[in-house]
Amino acid sequence: MDPGSNQPSYSVSDLDRKARFVVLFLIFSGVFWLLFGTLLALFASLKMHLPDWLGTAGWLTFGRVRPLHLNTMVYGWASLTGAGVSLWMLSRLLKAPIMLRGYIVLAGVVWNIALLLGSIQILAGFSRGIEWLEFPVATMVAIVLCVIIISVSVLLMLINRRVKQLYVSVWYLIAAFLWFPLLGLVSSLPIFDTPTVQAGMNWWYAHNALGLWFTPVGLAAAYYFIPKVLGRPIYSYGLSLLGFWGLALFYNWNGFHHLIGGPVPTWFVTISISASVMMVIPVVVVAVNHHMTVVGSFRAVVNSPTLRFVVFAAMSYTFVSLQGAAQALRSFNEVIHFTHFVVAHAHIGMYAFVTMMLFGACYYIIPRVTMREWHSKGLIKWHFWLTAIGIIIYAGALQGIGVFQGFAMNDPEVPFTDTVTMTIPYLVARSVSGFLMTAGHLIFAWLMFRMVYRPGEQPASPLVWNKIREEFAS
Repeated sequence: MDPGSNQPSYSVSDLDRKARFVVLFLIFSGVFWLLFGTLLALFASLKMHLPDWLGTAGWLTFGRVRPLHLNTMVYGWASLTGAGVSLWMLSRLLKAPIMLRGYIVLAGVVWNIALLLGSIQILAGFSRGIEWLEFPVATMVAIVLCVIIISVSVLLMLINRRVKQLYVSVWYLIAAFLWFPLLGLVSSLPIFDTPTVQAGMNWWYAHNALGLWFTPVGLAAAYYFIPKVLGRPIYSYGLSLLGFWGLALFYNWNGFHHLIGGPVPTWFVTISISASVMMVIPVVVVAVNHHMTVVGSFRAVVNSPTLRFVVFAAMSYTFVSLQGAAQALRSFNEVIHFTHFVVAHAHIGMYAFVTMMLFGACYYIIPRVTMREWHSKGLIKWHFWLTAIGIIIYAGALQGIGVFQGFAMNDPEVPFTDTVTMTIPYLVARSVSGFLMTAGHLIFAWLMFRMVYRPGEQPASPLVWNKIREEFAS
């Protein structure tokens, strides 16, 4: 007997209709925080080479604006939108409607209020001073409790599913909604007061928030949308499970390589370095699986707005993960530690991978829950190229100068001020890239707005920029 076979079956249109309000609420909430976080990012970037700009306003200093940018993008844009995308995918994959929809909307309201109050507190100077955990504990606990409500909905959907076999995307998403509440609650416990222990907790949490919360959501989306748009199965289901278990086994140790040279036991850091290098296995497995699925259909990547973003994000995941394994090595880390190289690396992970993946997911999901087609094909193109070129300039500029900055900082003959002034032209390039990405975000927000307030046609297949070809239909 199939799971849930004693319950009524649902058509795709029924599932999308039931998911509509919840998914739109979560994604549009995320878009709001995307715009707010982008504004903060521009402020922070400009202050890197214009330190006196708005310097008389304490609440707009770099030490407050930059942490708030990080937290609103992570817990606002990426988490809220990721939750909406995840619920939609699970509903489709499990052939079950989203459960507890009213409670999820209520949780989303509380989540947004918590973000607002936490933002005010950071701007007022009440930050925890822990990277990725600058929000006050009460804000973080409120967000985690909201995620737990969504996790309960996810588990109920799993129990009431209408399918026997669980596709690999379901594995990733179920794991993400079990792992993140654990990470959030443990990091909020009042037992990390000593500096050394706090540093260990900090990088245990920060690295795992990316690797065990956002990465599973991003990879689940890649495993769903690439085969879906191409109309073909994933290359190897066995490889997909190997990638999943490799991530689960190795990633949770990775964060401690950020403490190389710090006051922690050497064996502690060495284990993290070993696990970081072992992550090459699941990363290569995922890359091969995605590549072999797309082989022979590369034109679809050009034609489909969803695939352009998703494939760009998947390639970025491979790049940033292999780069992370290299950065974990002591010989490499002693050069790039405390430089702009690491900042760019983090943005490749959270933006080039996670954010671009979420953009691609939204371009597929929103027409199906609104029953309307996108307002402008041209604007979607502009959105892709502005954001893609923007993050490439950002990463290239900061990682390029980061290497030279690291060698200069390790040279006792070079004054420290020289290691700062040498980066200024590249920090200007960072701001230029920020304006490009901001323009892309504004276009995306406008397109989303028009999807809700402008009637259109019900989509029958993914939007393509050239002639729709049968082999590329979903």
